[in-house]
Amino acid sequence: MPQLEIACFNLESAEIAHKNGADRIELCVEMSKGGTTPSIQMIQNAKAKINIPIYVMIRPRGGNFVYSETEFEWMKTKIMELKGIGVDGFVFGILDRENKINKIQNRTLIALAKPLPCTFHRAFDEVPNSFEALEALIACGFQTILTSGNAKNVNEGVNQLEVLVQKATNRITIMPGGGLRSSNLKEIYVQTKATFYHSSAITDGTETANPIEIQRLKSIVNE
Repeated sequence: MPQLEIACFNLESAEIAHKNGADRIELCVEMSKGGTTPSIQMIQNAKAKINIPIYVMIRPRGGNFVYSETEFEWMKTKIMELKGIGVDGFVFGILDRENKINKIQNRTLIALAKPLPCTFHRAFDEVPNSFEALEALIACGFQTILTSGNAKNVNEGVNQLEVLVQKATNRITIMPGGGLRSSNLKEIYVQTKATFYHSSAITDGTETANPIEIQRLKSIVNE
């Protein structure tokens, strides 16, 4: 049965996601920047109240996905720090100056994260060759790729998502996300046959998930 991950930008959203059927939470802050790393206190509060897996975003800032040595060292330190407080997985993505997968830096973070699973986030949608990037991420050891199909949103990228799912086979999970809501999930699911879906479930312009929207999303993946 397909599963549902909810991107949560505050503790209230995480609790709403948990209570309304989400299978997993991506925990971050600063929605306007595409998500950055939350505070340790926020993570600990979420862990205390929630018993579904919580994957934490490791991203020092908004903007591009090419990081300085100082930023990279911060990411390494943060992963080691958060492993110690019981998170369930990590979400990150590093590109090189040509917007290709930075294999060395990503492998380094994955090695530090072990045995916890890692998701490569929508930095994937910036790469010039998605199929080359797919193979690189499999080789790096990622378990999931969050992507809109190299497009602005999943509606525009659905054909690419379908091909990515086919090419990934059972080697890595392709998780459609980016403008995914209950209004288009069924169409995306029918075409792509993906096994995991990602949504913020935000419907009112705030940064907080809508419980009814989560219920609708979950009912669709449960069909």
